[in-house]
Amino acid sequence: MKSTLHKANTRGHANHGWLNSYHSFSFANYHNPDRMNFGVLRVLNDDEVAAGMGFGTHGHSNMEIISIPLEGDLEHKDDMGNTTVIRQGDIQAMSAGSGIQHSEKNKSRDELVKFLQIWIIPNKVNVTPRYDQITLSENSLKNRLHQIVSPNADDESIWIHQNAWFHMGEFDKTQTSNYTLKDQNNGIYIFLLEGKCTVKDMVLERRDGLAIEDTPIIDITYNANSKILLMEVPMAN
Repeated sequence: MKSTLHKANTRGHANHGWLNSYHSFSFANYHNPDRMNFGVLRVLNDDEVAAGMGFGTHGHSNMEIISIPLEGDLEHKDDMGNTTVIRQGDIQAMSAGSGIQHSEKNKSRDELVKFLQIWIIPNKVNVTPRYDQITLSENSLKNRLHQIVSPNADDESIWIHQNAWFHMGEFDKTQTSNYTLKDQNNGIYIFLLEGKCTVKDMVLERRDGLAIEDTPIIDITYNANSKILLMEVPMAN
C-alpha cells in the first residue's frame, strides 16, 4: 500500500473576509507542486461563507462539481433555471460539461454556511450540462459507509461522468469499518470531517486527508465519534 498523509494544518488557506477557505490541493493563489491533485480528484475545498455573502455568477466547463453542505443554508442558482437551497444532509452535483453559469450564496443573514466544494475531472468532455441533488435519509450514515456519488444513473446516489464512488459515514467511538474498492485500479482519498481514526498505523484527526494507492481493501478504526468522507477515484483519466 502506498499512502500519503495530509495533515489539516498543511492545507492551503485563503481568508477573504467573506470567504474562509482551506485547500487540500492547489487552488487559486495556493500552488504546491506536490499537491496538484489525487488522480482525477482536482479540488477539495473546505469553505466557510459569511452571512449574506457568496460566489457571484461565474462559469465552469468540463468539470464534475460536487457540493456537500456541513452547516447552514447554501442557495444555488444556475443558467439552466435551477434555484434551490441545500443544507446538511443534501448532496449536490453539477456536470459543467460544455459550459454552465452559476452562483452559490449563503442564504442566512446571520449564520455562516460551511460546505465542501469538490472538483472531479470527468471522463467525458463537452457533455450537456446537468444539475442534480439528493437528500440523505435520517440515520443513513449511522455506523456505516453510505454511498453518495457513483458513475451509475440508475442508483439512489448522485451520478457523475467518472468512474468514481464517494461514501460518507458517522461512526461511534470503537467502531470499525472496511471498504473494498469498486475498481482495483483506483485509489482512495479519505477526508476525516470530525473525530479521530486509524488506518494501518496512521492516525487521522479532524480535517486530515489520507491518499491511498495500491490496495484493494481499507480497514478503519474509529478512536472517537467521527464523520468521514471516502472518495474512490481513478488515478488517471
